[in-house]
Amino acid sequence: MLKIGITGQAGFVGTHLYNTIGLFPNEFVRVDFKKEYFEDETKLDDFVSQCDVIVHLAAMNRHNDPQVIYDTNLGLVKRLVNSLNKTSSKAHVLFSSSTQEERDNLYGKSKKEGRELMINWAGNSEGKFTGMIIPNVFGPFGHPNYNSVVATFCHKLSHDEKPVIDVDGDLKLIYVGELVNAIISEIRSKKGKSEILIPYTSESKVSQLLALLEKFKLEYQDKGIIPSIETTFELNLFNTFRCYMDIKKHYPVKFVEHTDPRGSFVEIIRLGVGGQVSFSTTVPGITRGNHYHTRKIERFAVIKGKALIQLRRIGTDEVLDFYLDGNEPAYVDMPIWYTHNIKNVGEEVLYTNFWINEFYDPNDPDTYFENV
Repeated sequence: MLKIGITGQAGFVGTHLYNTIGLFPNEFVRVDFKKEYFEDETKLDDFVSQCDVIVHLAAMNRHNDPQVIYDTNLGLVKRLVNSLNKTSSKAHVLFSSSTQEERDNLYGKSKKEGRELMINWAGNSEGKFTGMIIPNVFGPFGHPNYNSVVATFCHKLSHDEKPVIDVDGDLKLIYVGELVNAIISEIRSKKGKSEILIPYTSESKVSQLLALLEKFKLEYQDKGIIPSIETTFELNLFNTFRCYMDIKKHYPVKFVEHTDPRGSFVEIIRLGVGGQVSFSTTVPGITRGNHYHTRKIERFAVIKGKALIQLRRIGTDEVLDFYLDGNEPAYVDMPIWYTHNIKNVGEEVLYTNFWINEFYDPNDPDTYFENV
């Protein structure tokens, strides 16, 4: 099995890559990295010596002083190269560079010169090097005002702030999951390439992007409607938006219940997409779920009985508890990359309605088991 280490493991792309590699336990072993290793040569050497593959993602993207960005990024590469030489590493090193390489700024310059240092290392060693030129990346858990304009817009809208467009330019984008798949494909190839251009998968004007996110905010966050989703890009953008909502405050969402002498009526969900609706009963004390999805949209609606729904983001320890009672029917939606379960905590049978946005496919279930 290939032993893979990721510098910048705790960062935006690093977190997604680390978690996705973990889905292939029979193929890859993860070698943990902490950013302080760059300040301790012994720990860095120990990390490097363990790795068959190193994905170098650690970098500074923004700072008030561009010279600090340049010095930091080039310094990280020099320390990594020094460690590779000291340990006589034969690793396959994959390097995250940027389409800004050709622009006249110190960030792009730091990436280009860093890649050249890695090419020189590979040429003078038995290791392999792959330099990846990457377009703008968006996806769940990116940092607003740092990683991407998508992260900034999603954060502001989901927190009832008003985004501002500085320049309505054209954006060439790749979803973080698509980038991770491209990186894993390069790892599996076991071939070094001094420069590969990771193609963008979608293109949008900033104003068009904002209009879509405003639609998601109005329909989904404010009204609970699953919006129409026409393309893979829109699905990825919608799943990205959902992860910026303050789910601790937002859920559970109570349904509007209409009652008359005959009984009651509750509308469960309004859909701009298709999918699959299921119904379950759960006896007292039993827990369902303990799994997560990487692309699916899912809603749990409790219509009778008492339930505890729990969520925990993969790679974190905080467990979110939501108590629902059929006497006040309510729902909780499952964000991607959150493992979740539902437990009957009452004394009667629990009735739950489940909706998910795609049919269940046993050959591609997008369901990964992990206890909350």
